[in-house]
Amino acid sequence: MNIVVNESLKAYIDPLTPDEHDALERSLLSEGCRDALVLWGDMLVDGHNRYGICQKHGLPFQTVQNTRFQSIDDVHLWMIDQHLGRRSVSDFQRGVLALRKKDILSERTRTPAPPAPEADAAAAPAPAPSSPGVSFLPPPPALTSREAIAKAARLSSSQVVMIEKIQKQAAPEVVEAVRAGTISINAAAAVASLPAEEQVAAAAAGKDELKQAAKRVREAAKRKPREDSAEGGGDEPVSIEALQQRVAELTAENEALRRQLAELQARAA
Repeated sequence: MNIVVNESLKAYIDPLTPDEHDALERSLLSEGCRDALVLWGDMLVDGHNRYGICQKHGLPFQTVQNTRFQSIDDVHLWMIDQHLGRRSVSDFQRGVLALRKKDILSERTRTPAPPAPEADAAAAPAPAPSSPGVSFLPPPPALTSREAIAKAARLSSSQVVMIEKIQKQAAPEVVEAVRAGTISINAAAAVASLPAEEQVAAAAAGKDELKQAAKRVREAAKRKPREDSAEGGGDEPVSIEALQQRVAELTAENEALRRQLAELQARAA
């Protein structure tokens, strides 16, 4: 059958790292493609990496139709849920995906879904009789609170606050650094407080400079309340966003210390 690869759909989820792709290729070569590729009509929804590897080596594969997709939003929601359940997805990626899910569901609540456009209908013909079909549960209700988003992503609310800040304020170079695991979510959120040109310079200088930049931001944040109080400016209102960010940073630091303590106790035992 003709399988259509939609490049925007393929890029909707962060790609595998080179090491992850190599590991998948070795697995497929030794064990074959055990999991069926998920299609929406002719369009490939899940299994882009497996499909590419199978095409490269001439490996056989199976396909399955999802019969519940009515729009591209349904496809996106299903893709998000699939990746939120995978252990290989990083904390930052899960947070980004959960926030995307919130946006899609919130938009659906505000705006009733229109009839499927002609482009979608053309891209999703009825499944062929020979294609196995699978029916999936409808999407869950909207994620209306930060706690619900955190639960969907298996993160803390403080981590969600920091990821939101990174998405809104961080330079692309800093986003790429946290996505690649070069720096932590906590550090990236701190660096995102800097002017864009300083963020870019820190990212260009590498991992150590990013960590130092984050440290300087935190130290400056700790000094500012004392300086404001000394100058008689203690009565000036502090923004909710600033308080949320500070609470998120302190909570993340506390969680990191707890993990370190648990590791030390385990070693001592």
